[in-house]
Amino acid sequence: MGVEGCTKCIKYLLFVFNFIFWLAGGIILGVALWLRHDSQTTNILYLHLGEKQAPNTFYVGIYILIAVGAVMMFVGFLGCYGAIQESQCLLGTFFTCLVILFACEVAAGIWGFVNKDQIAKDVKQFYDQAFQQALMAESDANNGKAVVKTFHETLDCCGPDTVIGAATHLWREDLCSRKDSILKTFETVSCHKKIDELFSGKLYVIGIVAIVVAVIMIFEMILSMVLCCGIRNSSVY
Repeated sequence: MGVEGCTKCIKYLLFVFNFIFWLAGGIILGVALWLRHDSQTTNILYLHLGEKQAPNTFYVGIYILIAVGAVMMFVGFLGCYGAIQESQCLLGTFFTCLVILFACEVAAGIWGFVNKDQIAKDVKQFYDQAFQQALMAESDANNGKAVVKTFHETLDCCGPDTVIGAATHLWREDLCSRKDSILKTFETVSCHKKIDELFSGKLYVIGIVAIVVAVIMIFEMILSMVLCCGIRNSSVY
């Protein structure tokens, strides 16, 4: 015997929320793949300075997002099917998966908040090392110059936040591209600022998506338990 009355409304409401959750998983997967293949981050994080590779902490987070998006799509499908079939077993499994996902999201959120500036800091340190090598290099044998030029061309910047960095475009045209006018030359932005903008902007996108998903998950956990109890009571009568 199927559920009736308010419980039936909860059943279809849970189905709608699960469909939204499934779509959210697809959006997270799509955003993660976009961040993974974004030309700016790819050009910078694939660089090598001698034997040292650019920091890959950002990509570790992206791979976690890809996995989360795929799992969310699976769990969303499980919830939709469990709601339509009115299966206590599937709804219980769905609830358990939601609790685990929610706990992982909270843990990832805390880690991201604590380390939100670390990614940009590591990339800036990598850039500073390459910049120093580029200034001291007497030949092109050292690839510091190539690394620095990649930063400058990708981010449209020139030099770090130092006195030497601010004047780099005036005396090292081999590192910073020449501007069309003197005014544009003096309007050149430091690479430290551009690196901060690059990663902070992407982290805000991830944060907004995570908050929306967390709210949906809370509603789904409540609805799934109410529906499960409604199915159990309807089977008794």
